[in-house]
Amino acid sequence: MPRKPEAVPDFASEAEERAYWETHDSSDAVDWSRARRVRLPNLKPSTVSISLRMPVGVLERIKVEANRRDVPYQSLIKMWLAEKVG
Repeated sequence: MPRKPEAVPDFASEAEERAYWETHDSSDAVDWSRARRVRLPNLKPSTVSISLRMPVGVLERIKVEANRRDVPYQSLIKMWLAEKVG
């Protein structure tokens, strides 16, 4: 028999709500019998911009390789890094 979800109290402030969720599991407040699957086709991973110094010759060789593969050089760098770390 499915359990009844806990009622979430009303909070007077964001700090009070934060304190509540630090000591309670949010899954206790979810009625999983009403859950439904969703698709998020346009969801993209979060990215962050970085600055990377490299020798000009290395960057030029990367750009040549990217051009040969018909991909932007920054995308090629990201693909290579992703392959290497993971």
